[in-house]
Amino acid sequence: MHNLTIAELAQGLRAGHFSSLELTQSYLNRIRQHTELNAYITVTEESALQAAKAADIRLSSGDAELLTGIPIAHKDIFCTKGVKTTCASKMLDNFIAPYNATVVDKLNQAGAVVLGKLNMDEFAMGSSNETSFYGTVKNPWDLTAIPGGSSGGSAAAVAAKLAICATGTDTGGSIRQPAAHCGITGLKPTYGRVSRYGMIAYASSLDQGGPMTRSAEDAAILLQAMAGFDEKDSTSLNVPVPDYRSGLNDSLEGLKIGLPKEFFGEGLNNEVAAVLELAINEYRKLGAEIREVSIPTLQYAVPAYYVIAPAECSANLSRFDGVRFGYRCDQPVDLNDLYTRSRGEGFGKEVKRRILMGTYALSAGYYDAYYLKAQKIRRLISDDFKKALSEVDVLMGPVTPTTAFALGEKLSNPIEMYLSDIYTIAINLAGIPAISIPAGFVENKPVGLQIIGNYFSEDRLLNIAHRYQQSTEWHRACPKNFA
Repeated sequence: MHNLTIAELAQGLRAGHFSSLELTQSYLNRIRQHTELNAYITVTEESALQAAKAADIRLSSGDAELLTGIPIAHKDIFCTKGVKTTCASKMLDNFIAPYNATVVDKLNQAGAVVLGKLNMDEFAMGSSNETSFYGTVKNPWDLTAIPGGSSGGSAAAVAAKLAICATGTDTGGSIRQPAAHCGITGLKPTYGRVSRYGMIAYASSLDQGGPMTRSAEDAAILLQAMAGFDEKDSTSLNVPVPDYRSGLNDSLEGLKIGLPKEFFGEGLNNEVAAVLELAINEYRKLGAEIREVSIPTLQYAVPAYYVIAPAECSANLSRFDGVRFGYRCDQPVDLNDLYTRSRGEGFGKEVKRRILMGTYALSAGYYDAYYLKAQKIRRLISDDFKKALSEVDVLMGPVTPTTAFALGEKLSNPIEMYLSDIYTIAINLAGIPAISIPAGFVENKPVGLQIIGNYFSEDRLLNIAHRYQQSTEWHRACPKNFA
């Protein structure tokens, strides 16, 4: 059963070939069997089995949706009522969420069965899933390599078939980058397409939830349930949600694909570039036209991002002070000691680094020089994407400069770690959607192809990804120890 897609599982459930209870139990057994990945922080076995029984009742009565009875898992950044929600931080190790995130509510209403909460970089800060308080997540394709971050637990779980699909969040590439490294499909929607209510904030103007699945069709199914306006989220956009599956098989004849020349220059691994060239040639065979375009301000994306995101992180994480909820130091001598030690002991090194960077950028005398200038660059980057996407239908390029690097390889060099997101960060600054799909391998490590679209073009991206997956088999590949 674990080799089937969401659509195939839904068909099997309706036909009575197996029950949701049997399906859920099979996934719980696999999670117990494969702890070496460290993909899960919390496994909600009891509530999952109860939800599966309820799903079977809905299925037998004919009152079922496409996700009814399907086992999923959530990145541990989404609040789940009555379940520990940690953001992979010591700061929230004892936090039991009193409410559900809107994404969690929507998927519950669709009948999905939640297997548990997935490991991640602490407060979504990292590109390798090595900053978690609960330990590093391993890449199913190579246990000595990183799975990517910050949604590394989600990517590893889906790739190893410890969940049929998972939720993730993307602030600067945190869905697409681990999807590429683990050989799965990961979609970062348009900013505002998926509610951020109950999704613990890192950088509020950049964070966006999205689906992580094995195929584009499965991503369409999951996004259908996740997307939509939410009056509880002031950044949610009241835009109609299309039927994401209806256009999956549309022809790509005449599709105009732009290749940003800045994506294919110095820094991109030659073997990765060769894999991407083959993938782009496949689109030529499907009838697409390929042309070169330019995003001149792309070179400024990383420095702009690492001013804006830490500044917002500094503000968002100020609430974790040892007073209201979360970690509190032992026997503080006064209020200042309570604040200082609670935050010093509760946050990890990377989180503290970004808080300090952000606080500095927002401080008197530096706001105009750093934060304001970064926001002006952000607008220029957005304008460059708008211009490029007025000339072509979509953009294509790499997700990461290399395949998954070795665990520990870049931990001592944060600048090098930050540059691993060089092809994804600009998309978040512009607020546009992008998807990563499996495109091949270099030395048995997956390579992802990134497809970037205009605002609210998720349906077109899914169509383009799906047609490629119909003519290739990369998305069906499975790590040999998890088949």
